[in-house]
Amino acid sequence: MTRTVLIIDDNPAVGEALSLALSLHEIRPLTALTPEDGLAVLERDAVDVVIQDMNFTADTTSGEEGVELFRAIRERHPDLPVILLTAWTHLETAVELVKAGAADYLAKPWDDHKLLATVENLLELSESSRELTRSRRERRLRREHLRSKYDLDGLVFASEAMGRTLNLACQVARSDVPVLITGPNGTGKERIAAIVHANSAVKRGPFVAVNCGALPGELIEAELFGADAGAYTGANKAREGRFELADGGTLFLDEIGNLPLPGQMKLLRVLETGQFERLGSGKTRQAKVRVLSATNADLKAMIQAGTFREDLYYRLNVIEVNLPPLTERTDDILPLAEFFLDGRAELGDAAREAMQGYPWPGNVRELKNAIERAALLAGDGPITPELLNLPQHVAAAARNLDEPSRDVVEDALQHAGGVVSRAAQQLGLSRQALYRRMERYGLTAVS
Repeated sequence: MTRTVLIIDDNPAVGEALSLALSLHEIRPLTALTPEDGLAVLERDAVDVVIQDMNFTADTTSGEEGVELFRAIRERHPDLPVILLTAWTHLETAVELVKAGAADYLAKPWDDHKLLATVENLLELSESSRELTRSRRERRLRREHLRSKYDLDGLVFASEAMGRTLNLACQVARSDVPVLITGPNGTGKERIAAIVHANSAVKRGPFVAVNCGALPGELIEAELFGADAGAYTGANKAREGRFELADGGTLFLDEIGNLPLPGQMKLLRVLETGQFERLGSGKTRQAKVRVLSATNADLKAMIQAGTFREDLYYRLNVIEVNLPPLTERTDDILPLAEFFLDGRAELGDAAREAMQGYPWPGNVRELKNAIERAALLAGDGPITPELLNLPQHVAAAARNLDEPSRDVVEDALQHAGGVVSRAAQQLGLSRQALYRRMERYGLTAVS
């Protein structure tokens, strides 16, 4: 694949010198003497990197022309890497442009080795960026295909892991076999169950959910199967159970591992025959129900311990849909946060970094609670890591990843030959983030 660099400089000798150096490294050079010509070249040619001067008028030394050109390039080609060629008098302006998104700057007279190293690095980054853009586009198309083919109940997601989970859930939705949804607490298992129902043959029927872990053991059977009057203390009148309420639709049993053994035996019978009796009644009743269940427990270990029936496990687990924890689908964190925030406040960059570095043991539920708290406290300012109230050691660790010491920054710059983009990649920082630290430590990449 041809690698192309555009040089925009009013001095023909600069263009010739740079063109020769680039050509010797199998890089195709293009040249333009004015900003207007340079922008015209960008419209008609595929360019990977731009090297631009800061001044184009003989009696002008302010660098304003370079600033205008950079802004014009950034507006029309926001992802195109731009290297600034600057005299020492423009160094401060060049640094400001780097903070605004320029790839790097090099002082005149430039060092060929540093310039070529910077260009090669940016060409690699440009290729990686194109691959990333292609990958994101394919993922977006897959998400759009899912949304067009199935009813996803407005679920917010961006990760491949969640896409695979939803695809499987929707594929099995049309059948009437039981589905076991597994995953940690707070991941959204009931949302997946609702999506299975919304895409099932019984979607026009009721969707009834019951949390087996939220009820005392002695009441779970009455909750599921109903009870006649006097069946237990306080049962003053007959009541329908969830199976009767879900007849012709879907029953979702959350925390199925909490169902006591007598209830497990009755549930197995319902799954096999559709028949059950209310508590305290000898009358057999019939219900046609699609059963979905969910658990965060290790049911196989419970089978070994004798607290969960093996035959029920295999009856419930005809199809297993696993919902990964949030830490395994980090691409979902920011879209979910923005959804929960709903425009009430702005997420600051530091908060975004902290959120993506935090493991979220409480998953989506914890993320929602953190956002709700931060939105209430943010006022008119951006949301900061402190407002998210994440555990201190985790938040500090996330910040420390972005706070290399002066010695570490110096060492990275030295190993990168003074090329900021390479040093930033080595440190795992953006170029803008590295320039902020260089400014704070009084360091420069130009030797």
